[in-house]
Amino acid sequence: MPVLAALDGGVLALTLNRPARLNAMSQTLIAAMIEQIERARTDPAVRAVLLTGTGRGFCAGADLAGTGTGVLDAAGRPDLGAVMERLYNPLIRAIREVPKPVIAAVNGVAAGGGANLALACDIVLAARSARFDQAFVRISLIPDLGGTYFLPHTVGDARARALAMLGTSVPAEEAERMGLVWQVFDDASLMDEARKMAARLASGPTLSYAAIKNAMNRAATNSLDQQLDLERDAQRQLGQSADFKEGVAAFLAKRPANFTGQ
Repeated sequence: MPVLAALDGGVLALTLNRPARLNAMSQTLIAAMIEQIERARTDPAVRAVLLTGTGRGFCAGADLAGTGTGVLDAAGRPDLGAVMERLYNPLIRAIREVPKPVIAAVNGVAAGGGANLALACDIVLAARSARFDQAFVRISLIPDLGGTYFLPHTVGDARARALAMLGTSVPAEEAERMGLVWQVFDDASLMDEARKMAARLASGPTLSYAAIKNAMNRAATNSLDQQLDLERDAQRQLGQSADFKEGVAAFLAKRPANFTGQ
């Protein structure tokens, strides 16, 4: 199985499972990922998603031998755009739009599209030995899987341009300082810490998480007025939820809230 999936306590753990290829993304892996993200979107039992990789790497990017790089256009030229449109772009859109929090636990190398797959997630954690590598320029391409969007929005324009043009490999602790990742852990404790965070999110107000994701996604292109209107509408809807009532009651009673996602 190119992707291992296990649901426990509201957390859908997805593990990229091609360790001999450093979990490079094949057509079957991408299809399996999209299927599982769709499961997360529609299954109320899934309240958070945790993504990691088997073996010594998170994801080495595209499997250049197995993701349709031989697709040709009408003139017989390679058509990588068709590959992006059919495979990679739907995966990134699915991760960004699923109304559940998605955590990436980067357990090793995250190169090329693998780095940007991690950046597409809501929260990125990394092992101390992990590294993030925008390797595209080495084969005369640009960062894809949203890389040209995520990088400047995450680390700023100047750093994003340098990372993309130099193809520099960024160690985990430097990635944390730059804002590429939320937190770095010792290798041995990464998955325990990632599971704790995923469990925390799974027990939280999932309607609020969905609204936060939507608002953050829209913020990049909205004007301030549009964003204020979006916040107004979201607060109106959330203020009528059972979880809001529970949150206020728990606050007043000085007890932990019991959120149900309703």
